[in-house]
Amino acid sequence: MNQYLKFAGPIITEAMAEAVKDTMLSGWLTSGPQVVAFEAALSEYHGGRPTRVFTSATAAMEVAFNVCGIGHGDEVITSAMTFFSVGNMIEKMGAKTVFVDCDLRTRNINFDQVEAAITPRTKAIVPTHFSGLPCDMDRLYAIAKKHNLRVIEDAALAIGSTWKGSPIGAFGDIATFSFHPNKNMTTIEGGAAVFANVADAKRAETLRFHGITKLADGTRDVTFAGGKFNMSDVSARLGIEQLKLINLWCSHRQQLAAEYFRHLTPIAEALNIVLPAAAHEGEETGHSWNMFCVLMPFEKFGFTRKQFIDAMHVEQVGIGISYEAMHLTTLFRQKGHCEGEHPNAERIAHETVTLPLHAGITLDDIGRVVSTMQRVVSTLMKST
Repeated sequence: MNQYLKFAGPIITEAMAEAVKDTMLSGWLTSGPQVVAFEAALSEYHGGRPTRVFTSATAAMEVAFNVCGIGHGDEVITSAMTFFSVGNMIEKMGAKTVFVDCDLRTRNINFDQVEAAITPRTKAIVPTHFSGLPCDMDRLYAIAKKHNLRVIEDAALAIGSTWKGSPIGAFGDIATFSFHPNKNMTTIEGGAAVFANVADAKRAETLRFHGITKLADGTRDVTFAGGKFNMSDVSARLGIEQLKLINLWCSHRQQLAAEYFRHLTPIAEALNIVLPAAAHEGEETGHSWNMFCVLMPFEKFGFTRKQFIDAMHVEQVGIGISYEAMHLTTLFRQKGHCEGEHPNAERIAHETVTLPLHAGITLDDIGRVVSTMQRVVSTLMKST
């Protein structure tokens, strides 16, 4: 029987495990020298910008909102096609989430709609670099500058992505990254935020640990309410080793994506499958390919997405769903959102499937995935 192909998964080498073991035996488990070293390495990777690490990208985003002073009465514009953490954190701050639609192929935020949605209460824009494809950064920051808005880039999927040769996070305002095991590198759980200035980074450092500041006499004070989002040295040690390989892994992911296009392009039109965008029109790709998501017209096929996923699972191929439309969750339906508001995001939510793509699979595995897809689609169509 074929080995099961996960749609996502990390690479953990023996050397990485030994490095983590050494840290665990060092006697310093929580935030300490390894966190300092990991932050320094991430800062160097992002052009020397101040960087702080957290227990998750969600924690990094929450702290970033606090750093920007976002709260009650403010509006934050984001895409309806993103992971739930974005809307959750906006609402947690007491601000209003203002959704706009996305492009059908890039799945990135629609900047025409962003400009139309700006009001005197708008405080920030939160774009998602979907699957690792950077948004149009020139236009994003032109809009932000024109309207004096903060930008918190949801770069959870984009460690290793570049825009015109510069890493995402190496310029702009604030970028938040995820190191969950299904991302391009992992710290088991964890995240980071890269800041444009030291003052914001210092405030984030305090916010991630109870809002505590140390006084000259060795006692402590709290000047504002913080949380507890500090990364352990164990996670940081793994992150140091993973970061060393991120460019190599992203290069492999780009080769895997190219192989998907080679196999899928000839059959996509016949099956009415919408392939993702490899780059912005006229731009070289800076895509780190955290995911490869296609749209499949299940209603036309005559079977459900669940039937397809279940059948692929039987064939030892894992399939994910990325993502649901955030404005149609119960949380936001209770605030008055409904079907028809953002048609591209809604179509993606109904038709998307995430195919296996991670640094642990081979080019031959891509051919296996596509041939299995064709066989499963044909079988399911005949059975309906």
